[in-house]
Amino acid sequence: MRVLIAPDKFSGTLTAVEAAEAIATGWARHAPDDVLDLAPMADGGPGFVDVLHAALGGELLAVTVEAPHGEQVPATVLFVEDVAYVETAQAVGLHLIDGGVEFASSNGVGELLIAAVESGASTVVVGLGGSGTNDGGAGVLAALGALSDGILDSGAIALDTVTSVDLAPARERLAGITLVAATDVDNPLTGLFGTTKAFGPQKGIPEEEIARIDGWLEAFAAVTDRRTSLEKGAGAAGGIGYALLVLGARREPGIALVAEHVRLLERARQADLVITGEGAFDFSSRSGKVPYGVAEIAAEALRPCVALAGQVLVGAREMRALGIESAYSLVELVGEERAFADPSGALSDLAERVARTWSR
Repeated sequence: MRVLIAPDKFSGTLTAVEAAEAIATGWARHAPDDVLDLAPMADGGPGFVDVLHAALGGELLAVTVEAPHGEQVPATVLFVEDVAYVETAQAVGLHLIDGGVEFASSNGVGELLIAAVESGASTVVVGLGGSGTNDGGAGVLAALGALSDGILDSGAIALDTVTSVDLAPARERLAGITLVAATDVDNPLTGLFGTTKAFGPQKGIPEEEIARIDGWLEAFAAVTDRRTSLEKGAGAAGGIGYALLVLGARREPGIALVAEHVRLLERARQADLVITGEGAFDFSSRSGKVPYGVAEIAAEALRPCVALAGQVLVGAREMRALGIESAYSLVELVGEERAFADPSGALSDLAERVARTWSR
């Protein structure tokens, strides 16, 4: 039996590469003769650069950029010929936030873009996801030279000082560069399904502050480009998607871009079963996330797809709506304590259990 293993990261515990290896280890314990094809995946969020480097090769450029609260952090630019790939999570990831999201700036992502362009990129692909910022990408614009009568580089809280923005210097800085926004979600910048309402709570924004912060982003959009703020993906990475779109970026779903680069459809057609996974498998997985994207490709290849996850938070009906035949929970099998203490071993045990059902 041929099995394609294409998981996302398990946030906070395993990278996509580690997750794929753990699943393969457990599966092989039960079915050592099965042929396992490992295709670690990403949707634009954390792991985007690592997954593409594993698939495409290329050269890595180490840089240092500004983190959300002003400290310096290491980041990487992947060059494949004259195409550069960068990842917002490296510069402004949720792991870099220690409270005070309203003060967190996306400047560092602008610095990543500058590093890519100054190193010779003609195309820059930005993986969007996993950010700890919520400033509508104002910091990105500031780092690239946008001018304002207010403050763009001090987080969302400063946006109420902004009544005009001149984007011309930022656009000139990227003149002749093809910019691609590889988004992990489809959300607009503001409103009921906007970045603050949808993702603010997981970044530590209290429920009572969501309307106020969303209002700051509404006002910011009104003086930059209101129509673009409503586009799919504008709300990705705390609104960094919006900043890239107003600078002329072309939006692509991150999962589709990665799937193309790793030849996922071709590899799925050669498999008998496709396995995907992520830390928490819930209905938000439908919005540009890895399991849904992998399941879509498995369906196109006419192959069944199952998911292994830290937690499964959807019922059978929702699961099948996402294209997943069955989903298996790590926490249910080994308990939460072991799932976090030994994520690789626990995931291997879960994969071994799943192989008893699916390997023939």
